[in-house]
Amino acid sequence: MSAPSAIVIGSGFGGLAAAIRLQSMGMRTTLLEARERPGGRAYVYEQDGFTFDAGPTVITDPSSLEELFALSGRRMADYVSMLPVEPFYRLLWEDGVVFDYVNDQAELDRQIQALNPPDVAGYRRFLDYSRKVFEEGYLKLGHVAFLDPGSMLKAAPKLMQLQAWRSVYAMVAKFVKEPHLRQALSFHTLLVGGNPFASSSIYALIHALERKWGVWFPRGGTGALVQGLVRLFEDLGGQIRLACPVSQITAAGDRVTGVRLASGETLQADLVVSNADVMHTYATLLKDQPRGRAMGRRLSRRRFSMSLFVVYFGLRRRHEHLRHHTILFGPEYKSLVDDICAARPLREDFSIYLHSPSATDDSLAPEGCATHYALVPVPNLRQPIDWSVEGPRFADKILASIEVRAIPGLRDDLATLKIFTPDDFRSELNAHLGAAFSLEPILSQSAYFRVHNRDAVLRNLYFVGAGAHPGAGVPGVVGSAKATAGVITEDLRKQGVDLNPGAGLDRSLDAA
Repeated sequence: MSAPSAIVIGSGFGGLAAAIRLQSMGMRTTLLEARERPGGRAYVYEQDGFTFDAGPTVITDPSSLEELFALSGRRMADYVSMLPVEPFYRLLWEDGVVFDYVNDQAELDRQIQALNPPDVAGYRRFLDYSRKVFEEGYLKLGHVAFLDPGSMLKAAPKLMQLQAWRSVYAMVAKFVKEPHLRQALSFHTLLVGGNPFASSSIYALIHALERKWGVWFPRGGTGALVQGLVRLFEDLGGQIRLACPVSQITAAGDRVTGVRLASGETLQADLVVSNADVMHTYATLLKDQPRGRAMGRRLSRRRFSMSLFVVYFGLRRRHEHLRHHTILFGPEYKSLVDDICAARPLREDFSIYLHSPSATDDSLAPEGCATHYALVPVPNLRQPIDWSVEGPRFADKILASIEVRAIPGLRDDLATLKIFTPDDFRSELNAHLGAAFSLEPILSQSAYFRVHNRDAVLRNLYFVGAGAHPGAGVPGVVGSAKATAGVITEDLRKQGVDLNPGAGLDRSLDAA
């Protein structure tokens, strides 16, 4: 009997991780990517000699990636080099307060002491809480598929004990009192599309995750990590097809049969894994199926995350005082985040995540130059904004703010510029409402209440990525692939399919 076949739609981190796991299990896996380069949100732009990572720039659980290589006896270090980032983030406020978020307890204590001495002990209590949530929410449940209500009920008592109904900010506020510190310990949910004042306190685990493994950056940019994962997949015998958009997932009865490409070509497979946007998968790729139409209607009533406005820019000179990651907080915190997440009209004030990878890796810009991007959370497309008009004006305001607060002479040194708007998230990534992180990470849209790792009706259709459990962020989507691969393994065993976990390694050795 030949090995079962799988098609994975989309080559973001979730799709790559799923394809590698399936190929390592011995399946014949084809990975389809609509764009001409792999990576999904982790795309790469090259412009005027500068290299820009389009999306994720923070790697906080390298062990989850190392595991993908270890499945076939390989080492990630042979495919990509990871560089430590320190401080993790430099946080700047308009009133002049500066806080370097580092992994050195003594240095953290010193900075907290300077802001509010009683919060030193409060921070230690918060860290203890964050570690408990990390243990339960990430290590125990982050890679487990919640396919039925019973799985959620089983986890509920511990989640309630950890006060999962509270928001991240509310839990932080229980432990520390100083306003700057409350922002410093709660902003992480914004990196996965969540409102700190609405997202479950379970997301406080991000702090413990960073303290445990640190923050890392791939040499050559996130695109180099994507290329390393692609090479691993191909070394295992997997096939990736680029510039190959899928127009339809085909089905018969309660099973999918494969996909139809935009070119008209039809590919058949024993199962399909979608790393595409969940709304796009159901409402577009499955629009001819009752299940697709029903789930499309259901998802349209859910809450989708904020979008993002990104300014990629290259400078003719470097600024040695800059750190790799800088957060420039605006004058408002709660009201700004609330307005953005509620898709209210675009405000004149904003907060900025400034990514300056040349501080760690000088290979991403011409000699003596520097690569940057500025990322600003904005309302998704439920708020009608003409970004063709608003985009250039908004970019100018962002650059002017950075010039005053972080990079003197920025606009005089500007060598290249590119913007990416919510419209681009919709058109380039098929993101519903231009939402940058798919479904908003609130408790009622988490675990069992998020899109399941396997569809409940089409029994051989599986999901990975930001919209599926456990959610957005690199650790989240890589974790979704692990959860989904576990479900696939169990499903195939029930069908009497004998998987060969070493098949991928065997094939690559035969080829060598």
